[in-house]
Amino acid sequence: MTYVLEDLPMTSLSKQHKDDHKSMPQSEFGKKLLLYTVLIFIAAFMLFPAYWMWVTSVTEEGKEFAFPPALFPNPIVWENFSSALTAWPFDLFFKNSSTLAILATTGCLFTEAMAGYAFARIRFPGRDFWFVIALATLMLPFVVTMVPRFIIFRELKMINTLWPLIVPFWFGGSAFGIFLFRQYFMTLPYELDEAAKIDGAGHLRILWSVILPQSVSIIVTLGILHFIFFWNDFLGPLIYLHSTENKTLTLGVLSFRGQYEQDWNFMMASAISMALPIVLIVLVGQRYFRQGISITGIGGR
Repeated sequence: MTYVLEDLPMTSLSKQHKDDHKSMPQSEFGKKLLLYTVLIFIAAFMLFPAYWMWVTSVTEEGKEFAFPPALFPNPIVWENFSSALTAWPFDLFFKNSSTLAILATTGCLFTEAMAGYAFARIRFPGRDFWFVIALATLMLPFVVTMVPRFIIFRELKMINTLWPLIVPFWFGGSAFGIFLFRQYFMTLPYELDEAAKIDGAGHLRILWSVILPQSVSIIVTLGILHFIFFWNDFLGPLIYLHSTENKTLTLGVLSFRGQYEQDWNFMMASAISMALPIVLIVLVGQRYFRQGISITGIGGR
């Protein structure tokens, strides 16, 4: 009898211990389930505008404002894409946008890399002061320089060409890009520069043959950011480009907006076609993009 009375508490404790082991995985599973549910909800909330843009693009004309709105169009009018892309010279506008984005992005990367190298690897009097001055230009709005820049290119007879949208970025790029290049270059060992100098290399050779081959991630990161900016730029082309043969895709999408009505179906179809190259570029370079963003805040010299 005594044995039974003493054994009961031990049995109950062992059962409780086993129950605790069973309940712990369930609680962790519940936390992960709640976390994933919240993340899926946030992702759906963020992607819903893009989904609704697709719904509008394939909705039959005149039904885009139907109430209650249909979350899935019926019927799906795929012809809206072909009609939208043939309503204006899409291939010409695509060529102009590609030329603008590629040349301006190349100019930005070229000048930003040289400025970032100077601020990160060369010690000269006033280096920190001029770096602060360069960063201070981030607080200068585009509208402040918009009129003087337009007057300059008007005097140079470059209005209604792509050059006013390309040339300025071959003479300095952006302060943001200079900052990211400088931060990344400062993470690289300075002994690489010293070894190259012993072999007789100058600063340009060091930048081109030593530093840039190790900076693929930051080059791809800034290349994606700059390309997206120039590809989606609307105000610049609106100011400088007037003739149809020089317009970009952003101005082409605007052509579906009339004075009294707008062709929302064609506008959304054109916008989706315009966004596809950006999506592909981001998907291809996302690994380098994440690496470049994460490492630019490390290091110092």
